[in-house]
Amino acid sequence: MGVLEKALDASWLRNEVIAHNIANADTPGYKKYKVKFEEELRSALEASALRGKKTRLKHLDIGVSPIDEVRPRVVRTGGTQMREDGNNVDMDEEMTSLAKNAIMYNALVQKISGEFSKLKMVINEGRK
Repeated sequence: MGVLEKALDASWLRNEVIAHNIANADTPGYKKYKVKFEEELRSALEASALRGKKTRLKHLDIGVSPIDEVRPRVVRTGGTQMREDGNNVDMDEEMTSLAKNAIMYNALVQKISGEFSKLKMVINEGRK
């Protein structure tokens, strides 16, 4: 559930960043922003393959999953230029990203909802 929550937060942030880019599509010199999350998550998942067992509280953690520390980052994309005024926002690309992000957000919401339904079923079946 933790990974799903983080992905949902990243998707929400990505939606805000895309909306900000669209709002500034006609601003001279504006450079668009992007959200970096999937790369950070992938490297955190790869780094958490080996785990050590703690037998005492004072022992150091070995291979502790850094997933808790993964945060989506907003980065400014420079170096590219779509128009002569220095703006690099491509409306077609932004609208495509917005649609893709909306689909991802809805899929994540459905997955989390399914996980909560499973928990609810387990709790209710345990009462009988």
